[in-house]
Amino acid sequence: MHDIMINWEKTPAAIYRSKKGQLKPIFNNDPVKLDDLINIDHQKGILYQNTSKFTQGKMASHALIWGSRGTGKSSLVKALLNHFYSDGLRIIEFFKDDLEDLIDVVDEIRDLPYKFIIFCDDLSFDLNDASYKSIKVIMEGSVELPPNNILFYATSNRRHLIPEYFRDNDGVDVGSEEIHYSDSVEEKLSLADRFGLWISFYQGNQKEFLELIDSYFSDLDNEKREKLHKMAKNFSNLRSSRSGRTAKQFFQIYGEDFE
Repeated sequence: MHDIMINWEKTPAAIYRSKKGQLKPIFNNDPVKLDDLINIDHQKGILYQNTSKFTQGKMASHALIWGSRGTGKSSLVKALLNHFYSDGLRIIEFFKDDLEDLIDVVDEIRDLPYKFIIFCDDLSFDLNDASYKSIKVIMEGSVELPPNNILFYATSNRRHLIPEYFRDNDGVDVGSEEIHYSDSVEEKLSLADRFGLWISFYQGNQKEFLELIDSYFSDLDNEKREKLHKMAKNFSNLRSSRSGRTAKQFFQIYGEDFE
């Protein structure tokens, strides 16, 4: 890995670039705030508390943030960075294909006086992909103890991260009181088990979707709001989605021109 000097005092985040073997400092990070994220108060509270404990040097857990697409999983992580930046929190984003280099980055930051979240968005693995094993090093360590200034936060559409097939259950022995899993199943489940927090996200109902819409269009009278809601319902039906991402896309298309 090629060395790159990052002034973490003034740098909130970085992205690992594998072709250069470097961390790219990010200064224009997403300005999303916790208050911008509505209808996910339960999930927000859990991850907020965990991150707060982490920045205070208390015991905290690695987090698997999984569920429906466009429901605010990655936005929540970005909002936590903005909230806890002044408390020394920093984020390093890794793409799944680059995880084999993760250990080298961990070696560079484990003794720094900052708290780092290694963030992997939309994480999943193919059946024969073994790169996930590198994550285990920062979760449980090896001969060397895991770093106490690093947490791993991953978002995914899959709860177990790795696809499971019926053939994986070949060799499972179901007794009267115990289930003995095959090595294939056991290995796949072991990765998700290393996350102390599993936080699930789901698409909301129509009422919650319209609340998201209203958060973008706050200054409308009742007559215009009725028209807005009708347009938003049609928009969500066309996309078969009532997610926060869909609400934001609606605003991006109609926000400046809506009358």
